[in-house]
Amino acid sequence: MLALALFIGCGLASAQTASTTTQKKSNSSSANLIQAANQYKAASKELLTMQENEVSKAVAKLEELRVLVSEGLVAKAELEAEQQKLEALRVKLQATQKQITDSDNMIAEIAAEQELAKNQAAKPVKLIAKQYGTFSTTATMLRYNGPVAWSLGGLDVIQSFFSGKFGHLLPTSAVGQSATHNRLGYDHHNAVDVALHPDSAEGRALISYLQSQGIPFLAFRGAIPGVATGPHIHIGSPSHRLS
Repeated sequence: MLALALFIGCGLASAQTASTTTQKKSNSSSANLIQAANQYKAASKELLTMQENEVSKAVAKLEELRVLVSEGLVAKAELEAEQQKLEALRVKLQATQKQITDSDNMIAEIAAEQELAKNQAAKPVKLIAKQYGTFSTTATMLRYNGPVAWSLGGLDVIQSFFSGKFGHLLPTSAVGQSATHNRLGYDHHNAVDVALHPDSAEGRALISYLQSQGIPFLAFRGAIPGVATGPHIHIGSPSHRLS
């Protein structure tokens, strides 16, 4: 899953001491972003319906052409051209489906941030001292404020660690900036989303490695009530608004 990790506030300490006015502004910003994501998702679904109809028509036409070609009434080249058109339509359809999934993931992450903020306001967040940085956790989210200014250039090293330990590639769902991030105005160019549950064996190993290297990350444990999405790990500093 293309996935985006957003975090509201300028750090754990400032989040815990923010004024009521600042919190209201943050909640308003999150609400506006969720609204934008829902609008983008709705538009994508409308486009998806049209694309599905186009694919269905193209499939039907292709079947007709196959019959005509077998009867010698139509040149094979025309059939091949229609096959290429169908493949192009399917590629566009898949891209639209990914846009919808990305929107779901973004909405889920914003909702998780809101829940984290509520938990922080209600009671102190559990803090675990690490050799580098600070690790905080709630029921739905884990955050590690590592000191390393990580960028995509360091992804190969993480890939090598993961593939060496588990024998397969790191299951990345979003590497750098995507169309969804551009649409919703968030900078994800130096971040990677990984489709792993943070409490799974592979997720725990990745989190442990990132902490040992001082690499910051956010990890989401599961779906937020009312929002369909999956768990994932965001490698890199929290995303921020594009200027």
